[in-house]
Parts: sequence; C-alpha cells; structure tokens
Amino acid sequence: MDFLLTEELNLPAVGETRTGIVIERRGNEVLVDIGAKSEGIIPNDEIQMLDDESMELFAVGNSVDVYIVNLEDRHGNVVVSYTKAAAARDWEMAEKVRDSKEILETVVIGKNKGGLLAKVGLLRGFIPTSQLIVPSGHGKKNINDEIFIKIIEVDAKKNRLILSEKAAVQERKQSQRKELLQTLSIGDEFEGKVINLADFGAFVDLGSIEGLVHLSEISWKRISHPKEILKVGDTVKVSVLKVDQEKERLALSIKQLQPDPWSSIVSEYKIGQLLEVEITKITKYGAFARINSDYGLEGLIHISEISEDHIEHPGEALKVSEKVAVRIIRIDLEQRQIGLSMKQVNSSKFVDADMEMLTSLQD
Repeated sequence: MDFLLTEELNLPAVGETRTGIVIERRGNEVLVDIGAKSEGIIPNDEIQMLDDESMELFAVGNSVDVYIVNLEDRHGNVVVSYTKAAAARDWEMAEKVRDSKEILETVVIGKNKGGLLAKVGLLRGFIPTSQLIVPSGHGKKNINDEIFIKIIEVDAKKNRLILSEKAAVQERKQSQRKELLQTLSIGDEFEGKVINLADFGAFVDLGSIEGLVHLSEISWKRISHPKEILKVGDTVKVSVLKVDQEKERLALSIKQLQPDPWSSIVSEYKIGQLLEVEITKITKYGAFARINSDYGLEGLIHISEISEDHIEHPGEALKVSEKVAVRIIRIDLEQRQIGLSMKQVNSSKFVDADMEMLTSLQD
C-alpha cells in the first residue's frame, strides 16, 4: 500500500537526484518544483556559497538537478541541494575525463605545502608538488592562475581527486611537437633558448619542440666544444637543417644565419705563401695549425709534410701551442680546406713566390 502511495504521489527519497524547475527565488532561498506534493527548497546557507556563474542557473523557469537531503524540515519543507547533485554529476564527469585522458584547463583556487588546489566543476582537486611543472613553494603559481591538468585518480567515496599539471603539459607539448614537425620546412627560421650543452652540440628549445645544433653548425670557426661559443640560457636564432618525422628529431644550425667569412678570409692567402702558425691539435695523420686567430682559420700539416725524415707520428716532431713556419701548398674552396707544409718551407719550386713576397715587403 505504501509503495502504491509513493508511486501515485511521486514522493522523493533521501539521496535521490531529480531534475526540477526553478519556480521562485525568495530572498536567499530557491524554490524548485521536483514533481512531488511540495516544492524543494535550496536553503540560504548553500545559496550564499555559490559563485555568480552558478547563481545564473537559478533563473525562474530553468531546469536544475537537485539532490534530496531531507524530506521534511521543521517547517515542513523538502530540503534539496544543488551542490550535492552537481558534485555527484562532477564525480561522474571526472571519471569519464580520467578514462578518456582528456586535458582540462582550470584555475588555481588554493595552495599548501603539499601542492595546489584546482577547480574541476564544483569539485576541489589536489595537485601534489611532484605533479607540478614548477613546485608551488617556489611561488610560480598564484590563486586564479590558469593551469592545464589531467585527472589521474578519482575516488568519490573518499572525496579524493588527484590531478597532474606535469602529465597535461607533457602531453600538450608532445601534441604540439608532432603538429609543428609536420609543418616545418628546411630553411625555416626560429628564435630559441639553449637548454643543454653536450660534447657533440647544443640543444635549443623552440617552445613546443627541441632541436640539436651539431657542433659543426654552431659557428664558422672551428671549435672543440659548444661552451666556447654558447652557454645555457642564451637566446639564439636558428635555421632548420633537417626534419626526421619518424624519429621526431630536428637538426638546426646557428651558423647558416651568419655570414660565411671563409671566402673573404681565404682571399688573403695564396698557394706558396709563407706563414708562422700555431699548432692546435695533433692527430695520427697530421697536425692542425691556426692561421688566423680572429676567425679561427686552420690548416692541416699532413704527416708527410712535417719532416724530411720519416716519422711514425706527428707528435714526434710537434707539440700543441708550438709555433712553426709553414708554406701553403693547397687551398680547396669547395672542401674549405687549406693544406700546409713544413718541409717545403725551403723548397726551390717556390723561389719566384718568395722573391715576389720579398719585393713587396721592401716596397
């Protein structure tokens, strides 16, 4: 009999969520028609906690979901709650977002030693310090700052909602990285920041993607390590040399955006010219010698051009920083190479060149 009566009168039950129609705003209370013998009332203390955006939902005639809190208060009213219904809806939404791995944009609503609090619907989610790009203790995030997050844990019974900024930012960066890679062309120019130096080159952050400037593409000068030219934090202009879509790698160049001084410098030298040079590096096949200190122009003294006597290794006759007399015996513009010789310094085949130089000096 009670069951039939409940069905006939459409009586609500505590804990039930119903869709009602706003029929009146009375002071700080909202009356909602929930299809029962009496209206439901959203009480004053709940209304005062709602923000302006939520209050706009309570225009007369609007549909709202409400949670049945009490079937009869001391005034005989059915007490309902918008926030509890919204929270239940938001918990369901949070589970769907977690499962879909969707990225949300929200705002910071609080902070503590353990991390930040952020808004997810009407829920308060927690972002542990370990899930922040920059720890909250460093003062990098403030109340009302916008932030991207992913939901990584949902437990409505324990009121536990754990968020991650780090996962969201990393995923967004990966997505932007792939998008940018697909649009890049050889020769595109960017401004980026040096984020790391290695023996073989420098890594430059272009915002959503990082690229490598190989040691040979840092400067027209010969350098042995990027730190001779760059330091972490430097802002540099780079040009795209190569895009590897499959491996998602980007090769960049700094020197391609700088004038190539090779031709103008080499024009000052000619085959047969005598020079005093400084040995900069010794290898098993020869020794490199600095010709021009301003540019860093170097030439190679092949092991066969070091001495009239047979030697097994250039180190037998030379050492780094030693200054020696050499003659230019080869200039290869295409390969950007200069060949030097020590043993041909006194060669008779360059007598005419030596006399010409001597005459010019006397003049």
